[in-house]
Amino acid sequence: MTTPVSEPNIPPSNHRHIMKFFVLCIVTLVSIEFITVNTVPNESRTILNFRHKLFAKGMWMYDKKKTLPWVPLQLIEFHPPSTNSKKLFPDVEAGGRFRPSECVSRHRVAIVIPYRNREEQLRNLLYNLHSLLARQQLDYGIYVSTRFNRAMLLNIGYSEAIKIYDYQCFIFHDVDLIPQDDRLLYNCPTQPRHMSAAVDKFKYKLPYPEIFGGVSALTKDQFVKVNGFSNIFFGWGGEDDDMYKRIKHNGYDVKRYPMNIARYRMIKHSRDKGNEPIPQRMNNLKNAAKRSEYEGLSTLKYKILHLEQKKLYTWIHVAINETEIMADLRNKTEMNTKRFGTAFRGESFVR
Repeated sequence: MTTPVSEPNIPPSNHRHIMKFFVLCIVTLVSIEFITVNTVPNESRTILNFRHKLFAKGMWMYDKKKTLPWVPLQLIEFHPPSTNSKKLFPDVEAGGRFRPSECVSRHRVAIVIPYRNREEQLRNLLYNLHSLLARQQLDYGIYVSTRFNRAMLLNIGYSEAIKIYDYQCFIFHDVDLIPQDDRLLYNCPTQPRHMSAAVDKFKYKLPYPEIFGGVSALTKDQFVKVNGFSNIFFGWGGEDDDMYKRIKHNGYDVKRYPMNIARYRMIKHSRDKGNEPIPQRMNNLKNAAKRSEYEGLSTLKYKILHLEQKKLYTWIHVAINETEIMADLRNKTEMNTKRFGTAFRGESFVR
């Protein structure tokens, strides 16, 4: 007859230590999950939870041939504005190009900045963006286009950037907005993303649900499908609301990061001379959705005056003929009046 094997006799004190250990593990896991759910976008949570386990085991390693994880390792929660010189960015190549050396980035991103006579703001933004984007380990380039029709400059920045490199997505970025949280991932969105949802000027609250201004992100396919930005907004206001209508008209949704993450500081400034509010901008918006089918990226006309690859960005200086653009629009509008209805008369687009 076989004698039963008795269980080891564990002293009561050890039982208590084991119970404390398990309770501590459970509390830690719950805390990680709570922080992740409340601070990290949905698309990043799975990889974050996985990385917590790898860090605990000391198993996270890089391989030069390894594709970068969805959420890079060096992220921090807040990066104050930098005043360092461009000498701090030795890994940035001519034209504001950067690639992480330790891995292959998942995202090839072009940052397009419309610019007009704000040198100090541009310098401030460039220092902050290069620091942020390098930490996020993106394969990126920065393109600054100058003159002023803001929406056209964004279209032009896109058009010139794709001639230089095979970018997957584009971040359209006002020069006066500084990101305040490293969890603001400048990666490729699954849906068009309004990045600057919480700006200090508006007390970190969304001014209205349809806003798409400031900083926004679209993939190349999304941008082409909505036909880019409208070219008719010569002056201040309306082009971002027009883009929102284009996005919805083409079946996309606008996504945003949580408000405690999508935080930007707006550098104070006065409005540029010659960039006055457009009197007809509200009339223009009435036709935005249908007009997107025949006006925008597909009708873009401009002349390159100067293109230069500077250390921290690619400089694109262009000439734009407003009279020619508006005349072409009136012609196309008349051609489409029968198709879309009498609301598409050319006089709706007079400034």
